Amino acid sequence: MAGWTYVDTDVQRLRQMSGLITPMALRVAVTLGLPDRLRDNPATARELAPELEVDPLALDLLLAHLTTLGVAERTASGYRTTDFGALLGAGAGNGLNNLLHHDSAAGRADLAFVDLVHSVRTGEPAYPVRYGQDFWTDLAGQRHLRDAFDQQMTDRMRNWVPQIVRNYDWSRFGTLVDVGGGHGSLLAAILTANPAMRGHLVELEDTAAGARAVLGLYGLGGRTEVTGGSFFDPLPTGGDAYLLFDVLHDWDDEQAHRILARCAEAGDRVLVVESLGESTEFDLVMLVHFGGRDRGLHDFERLASAHGLKLESVTQVTGGRSLLEFTR
Repeated sequence: MAGWTYVDTDVQRLRQMSGLITPMALRVAVTLGLPDRLRDNPATARELAPELEVDPLALDLLLAHLTTLGVAERTASGYRTTDFGALLGAGAGNGLNNLLHHDSAAGRADLAFVDLVHSVRTGEPAYPVRYGQDFWTDLAGQRHLRDAFDQQMTDRMRNWVPQIVRNYDWSRFGTLVDVGGGHGSLLAAILTANPAMRGHLVELEDTAAGARAVLGLYGLGGRTEVTGGSFFDPLPTGGDAYLLFDVLHDWDDEQAHRILARCAEAGDRVLVVESLGESTEFDLVMLVHFGGRDRGLHDFERLASAHGLKLESVTQVTGGRSLLEFTR
């Protein structure tokens, strides 16, 4: 047991960095609904166990560790969620619950990291190793995962949208086609800020239905069109620019070429908004979940050039995202 007696700070740091216990404890707490359940109604593990259909001793061990982390605290009535732990609640408004829950799109996908070695050995996603099919097929077959993914994208966009609208001159385009635009929050903000513009959003049909509702709530039904479909299929023509926001990093080069080819077929200007390879952690997420990755500027130029597109400008639109404008 000599390994347990190390006092070297670097060794301790590496042990902390490699530990799975705390991350999984937090994810299980979210999956069981503990942050919300114990927020205003303290309870003991024995009281909670039948309600949650879990083992009382094991639950007590989990709650004890959550208390050590400051997520929960002991009271005379049992365990209670702290203000810090409440940030993990479903209604906290920060997206963490959706990211960590085992039965959400992101939380489920992160569990595939146990097979990271497969991705490193093969360059392929680990998701199918764990679940028997790729991420997108899983979403297509399970509506709650698609809904969780769409909400994740909406949560991510909340802070970025005002910056993206402000930091680029969208008014140059009469019609903007948002390819893979989710529920349309970005397109809605761009059109609201530029009353002379029109928009066309392309998304898979389940998500497209939500986008129609969102754009209608913004009063943009008369200036927008929503097409249900895939960006691997022919895209609507007639747009002045085709926007791909955080799309290409989800795919390997072969599929990225297919997406860019469809955009280039439909129009002469393609706007790609991505991180230019600034997060090594996010690179691994893209690899394990999808078999994709963040790319550098020259990688995007290489991909685009195969479709007759040349880089015209680079504009930083958020702290971590740049807009690359390609034209024929």
